[in-house]
Amino acid sequence: MTTPTGDRNLDGYGAPLIPWEKVRARLDAGVPQAPATGGPNRHTWWLATSRPDGRPHVMPLGVLWIDGVLYFTSGPGTRKSRNLAADPRCTLTVALDPFDVIVEGTAERVTDEATLRRVRDAFAADGWEAAVEDDALTAPYSAPSAGPPPWYVFRLTPVTVYALGAEEPYGATRFTF
Repeated sequence: MTTPTGDRNLDGYGAPLIPWEKVRARLDAGVPQAPATGGPNRHTWWLATSRPDGRPHVMPLGVLWIDGVLYFTSGPGTRKSRNLAADPRCTLTVALDPFDVIVEGTAERVTDEATLRRVRDAFAADGWEAAVEDDALTAPYSAPSAGPPPWYVFRLTPVTVYALGAEEPYGATRFTF
């Protein structure tokens, strides 16, 4: 993710802009999702996609922030993968301290081996050992929402990011890319 091309204060109470540097630093610090690191209700990312008939579909999943880019996995037969194949526009959300983050953008399936290995290594550092096989990841286990292996890796390219403050000075800022 590059530097935003624009930002806008959405707060109606006079709070200052949330600086992008603060949002990026928080994401750079990592979002642990393993047991005993904040719990599934604390640091779960949520992916929202659109079904072919336009109805929303939302599922929890593991997400990695690697050098300013968001990556996630999904089995090819899952509803979210089928939705992304038809319409790659999606939203990822997570509640963090000191703010909630919402990322709107376009998901793209990653197939190059170097990136797949990098994502695999980052997942391993977060407690999930996977292997690169063909153009996807495999492992003996994963979250039930991922579906059976193999798992495609997706990269989310942001169009808009929202940061909503959960502590002083609170506030809400929209960043465009």
